[in-house]
Amino acid sequence: MTDPAFPLTVGGSSRQMLREELAAAGVELNAFAETLLEHPCFTPGPARTLTLTRRTVGELGLPRGGPQSQVIAVAQQQGFRLCPPETGPYLRLTMSSQASSPDSVLSAGRIPSGALHVLSAPLSEDEEYPKGFYLRVVDGVSWLRGFRCDDEYCWPPEATVVLRAPQEG
Repeated sequence: MTDPAFPLTVGGSSRQMLREELAAAGVELNAFAETLLEHPCFTPGPARTLTLTRRTVGELGLPRGGPQSQVIAVAQQQGFRLCPPETGPYLRLTMSSQASSPDSVLSAGRIPSGALHVLSAPLSEDEEYPKGFYLRVVDGVSWLRGFRCDDEYCWPPEATVVLRAPQEG
């Protein structure tokens, strides 16, 4: 699953422009994604290019999985960096080749099959507030979904996260 690094440009669009671009691309949002899009981090700012990569939780060195705080800590110890919170919508807009999930269950209290979680610092310590975005294709429909979890929830080793690649050089 280890993927080579790939560039992604984030920022430069207002919240409204981003919503319009997502709608025009046929991207569906859940209520948690809507909540995240209302966060102040989605104010217009300059566009910048990030270098991203994907890893499973197991590839990060957690063969039995672990809570989000541990996944973040282990990734950072290996030189990976967290994505800015606004990465999810821009990644969804550029990722047209994501495979369709093997099941169509949208919410089951577990990591959804085929999901790519954009690993970013939580925007709130409140357990009821969404912790970040994930991308998924279900029955041919592209989704940008927000998720919630507390630090008791164990991410399984097969969960795939998107991270900023370590600095080169």
